[in-house]
Formats: sequence, C-alpha cells, structure tokens
Amino acid sequence: MWIAKIIIKHDCLIGNKCEKYQISTVSVPFNILIEGQTTYSPEFHTLWGEEKNIQQFIKALKQDKNLKNIEVDGNKVFLVEVVEKKIPVTIRADLQQKVIWTKPIRINTKGEEHWEIASWDKRFIIDFIARTKKIAKYVKLEAIKKTKLKDIYYTKLLPDLSPKQKEAITLAFAEGYYNWPKKTDFQKLAPQMKVSVATFREHLKKAEEKLLPDLIKQL
Repeated sequence: MWIAKIIIKHDCLIGNKCEKYQISTVSVPFNILIEGQTTYSPEFHTLWGEEKNIQQFIKALKQDKNLKNIEVDGNKVFLVEVVEKKIPVTIRADLQQKVIWTKPIRINTKGEEHWEIASWDKRFIIDFIARTKKIAKYVKLEAIKKTKLKDIYYTKLLPDLSPKQKEAITLAFAEGYYNWPKKTDFQKLAPQMKVSVATFREHLKKAEEKLLPDLIKQL
C-alpha cells in the first residue's frame, strides 16, 4: 500500500472560515453523492478554538447558502455541502474508488488541510496531487512511502469533555505545554483561562484522563 501525507490550501468554505475565525477542525469525510450536476458532500467536524470564535464560526456556517442539513452539538458539527456543478465539487470528489483516508482531515487556523491518504497504486496518489495543484493555492507533499497499512484511525475522536476541559487542553496544546522542552507551564496557562493554577490543573487532568484511554487503544 502507498501512503502519503499532504498539505492542501484551496478556496474551501470550511478552510476559509477556519482562517477567518481562528478555528481548527478535525473532520471525517464521508462518501460523496453526485446526481447530475449536483454534488452532496457530507462531513463531520470537531471544532477547536476559543468558545467565542467557535460560535462565530458556527453562525457563519449557518448563513452559508452552500451548506445544508447543519446539525450542531457543542463543538461538533455535521453538515452537507451542496454544489450545483461537478467541478470543482470538493477536491476529493472523484477519488472515492481509488483512495482511502487513513486518518481524519485536519484543518488548521491557516486554512490548511492536512491529509493522510492511501492507495494500492502510487499513480492514483500522484495523479490526485497533479490535478489538485490545478485548482488549489498550493499542495505540499510531506511524505509518500510504500508500507503495510497497519490501521485506520477514525473517530469517535474524542470522548465528551466539559467546556472547561476542552478549553484547558486546547490552550495547553496551542501554547506548547506538550512540547519537549515545554514552552509554558500551569502558572502561565491558568491566568489565560482566568482560573487558579489548581483549577486549571484539575481541568487538564480530567481531560487527559478521558482522552488517554481512547488514544492508547489506537496504538
């Protein structure tokens, strides 16, 4: 199996909003339906960022005329993008039979999409990259190699965290608490959440206790 890691930046209604509202998402792509000149693209997103930015992001989504069937539950959003033409539908539109996603798509606050895809034929991946370059702002191939496909990582990406637990672990990650060496500590993080050091530590500890079991199971 050939596995590739790529970064894509294109004119994407989700990516554009991530950049505008400084939100990142982890999204699960589903099969795409094409009926005549209409394309239906269902997606499930888990949103990360400041709560006020998430709310602005969701408000903008609901006002977007190309999005239908939007369902919101906290920071989780299911939506269907409807486009009345085939090309470009979404970048992944015609690859369903040739390429599989080995991990969810991550979209960062720059609007960049991080993909990990696989195919039994390297040509399918190379062809995808070449065609994507024609409609994207840029495409970066980070790695491509032939290896055995060991696992497919799909979510339930995260267990249910409280709003404070989400805020604490998101802030800790963004500020480099999990880097080595650490770029920050509780004394610096707690004031950013406007809580005491002890309270911040408790929120972070509970978030980690919920996350780690599911993550360990993926190893």
